[in-house]
Amino acid sequence: MQDFLLIGAVLKPQGVRGECKIRSYASDIDMFSGWTELFLKSGNGFDPVACEVTRIHDGFVYARLGGCTDANGAEKYRGADLYIDRGHAAAPEAGSDLIADLIGCEAVDENGNTVGVLDDVLQYGPVDTWVFRTPEGTMMVPALLSVFPAVDTAARRITVLSDRLSEVAVLDH
Repeated sequence: MQDFLLIGAVLKPQGVRGECKIRSYASDIDMFSGWTELFLKSGNGFDPVACEVTRIHDGFVYARLGGCTDANGAEKYRGADLYIDRGHAAAPEAGSDLIADLIGCEAVDENGNTVGVLDDVLQYGPVDTWVFRTPEGTMMVPALLSVFPAVDTAARRITVLSDRLSEVAVLDH
């Protein structure tokens, strides 16, 4: 399991006072207000950066990173991905998993045949869509309990019912 979780991306500097406009990937954008330290990926590690949230507006976070007080200082963060250490992340609800823990899990059917590896999770509607990398190409499947009766992130395994999978999966060759 990953020690650091992707929680946002810096879009651009905002204004002249050193603020950055941040797209939140957190399940609750208001959690940003409680985080005073985030992390930037650096080579094989992560470097801490101070975070002072100034406001949350229209679905975006506005914050000063690294103590920046002007637009030139904030410019160096443009395009940067922001991470939080697992210890400060919200625990998932009972019966749920963090997306970061799902990515890379192997999907295996009831006969032990490998279906593919979970590559992405799309969250555009009431039901997430799981995107698998398979030998035949990319496969997209709604994340339904009737298709995926068991998920074991510790074992990196997702159990798939092949008959239900064939009814709902979309394969892109």
